[in-house]
Amino acid sequence: MTWLITGGAGFIGSHVVRAMSRAGERVVVLDDGSSGVPARVPADVPVVTGSVLDRAVLDRAITEHGVTGVVHLAARKQVGESVEQPLRYYRENLGGLGTLLEAVADAGIGRFVFSSSAAVYGLPDVPLVTESTPCLPLSPYGETKLAGEWLVRATGRAHGISTACLRYFNVAGAAEPRLADTGVFNIVPMVFDKLTRGEAPQIFGDDYPTPDGTCVRDYIHVEDLADAHLAAARWVGERDGGADLTVNIGRGEGVSVRELIDIVLEVTGRKDVEPVIMPRRAGDPASVVASSELIRRELGWAATRGVREMVESAWEGWCLNHPEARGA
Repeated sequence: MTWLITGGAGFIGSHVVRAMSRAGERVVVLDDGSSGVPARVPADVPVVTGSVLDRAVLDRAITEHGVTGVVHLAARKQVGESVEQPLRYYRENLGGLGTLLEAVADAGIGRFVFSSSAAVYGLPDVPLVTESTPCLPLSPYGETKLAGEWLVRATGRAHGISTACLRYFNVAGAAEPRLADTGVFNIVPMVFDKLTRGEAPQIFGDDYPTPDGTCVRDYIHVEDLADAHLAAARWVGERDGGADLTVNIGRGEGVSVRELIDIVLEVTGRKDVEPVIMPRRAGDPASVVASSELIRRELGWAATRGVREMVESAWEGWCLNHPEARGA
């Protein structure tokens, strides 16, 4: 088989490329270069520069590389930006997905893995979020992911394509420094950025109904996430056309914001820094933790890496891109 990995030069995408290549799968990357870093892709992996909105590019890539399966990660993914630019998010995330699925169906490709998000759930008020927890997304980003799942499953049923939709939670870490997240949008790099600037990290609210008063989240190492994509790709590859699976990807364990920041301060050697308590942010749920039972049962997958390993590996990557951080 040959897998087309869209967004394969991105932070998560490059880890999926790494995991699948090391497992012996043939892969080809499609990336538009808007946020991906070409150097993340191994030299022996073909890279097609282009957008999933460009049907001609998709058709050419599928034909020239003999693509038989697709792992789709390319998407806009910033919640705040999606509120400001909903048209762009619907056009790129849903329009691009639709164009890609048309190319897949017309080429007779029978395997499709869709990178979704826990953002489909919105503000779930349950101890553990299962796949049957109601989906009530709060942002255009979350809406495009939920509608994307609907489109993937409907297309799979109509065209005999086996599909898997992966709802992953909070991603951190790096398999190796050069693959680290270069953005400052998630909590771990945001804390790194504050420390590098000589500023104290911020905690938004310490009066939630949680053990230490700060929000609790489920963090997943990006290597575990990549392994889950590999497992899903093999699952669709072994199923008859039209089979579908939707699963959470998380550790099933909650970590508070304060606990996470304490680990970051310890790893970075800044244990004397005291976080600044800020007012709550609107829309932040007290606790969001994934149930990982279904993916364990269906794919035999479970996370194996802990939060400290996420922070340590992310810090090495941050320091590679920000050498001044170690002496800050």
